[in-house]
Amino acid sequence: MWSIDLNEPLCATEIIIGIGCQHGVTLATLAHAIDTALNPLGAIRVRGLVSHINKVSSESALLELAMQRGWPVRGYSVHALDRIVVPHPSARIVAAIGTPSVAEAAALCASNGGALLVPKQRYRGADGKSVTVAIARYNDTPSDSRHDLI
Repeated sequence: MWSIDLNEPLCATEIIIGIGCQHGVTLATLAHAIDTALNPLGAIRVRGLVSHINKVSSESALLELAMQRGWPVRGYSVHALDRIVVPHPSARIVAAIGTPSVAEAAALCASNGGALLVPKQRYRGADGKSVTVAIARYNDTPSDSRHDLI
């Protein structure tokens, strides 16, 4: 079970939502899965919605939800996702698309070196389709620390 440090204020936290889903997932299932994962986080700002590049280009529910909520969407290649070390790799996902993770890897890939806040959570909707959601904290600290030397 995952937990959140409630002593750390999340009101200014920007997050990245990583999504993995079965083809043909409905908007209702996708929205419910994301909202369920977001609920414990309280006041946050969603910086973007990310997934595998084929999902971003082919899942109308993902694109529609992002548009409704004003979230930018980005897709990553299998090669990019495969380079990310994740805490919960899946042999089933490796067999299906060639990388051990979509949701966690995509969230971490887009987080600018941020940490995973919510590890992958799997939801099954009334449509029978599964959605996996992972959430990473976006690191807004510049990775180039040369300004410290001045």
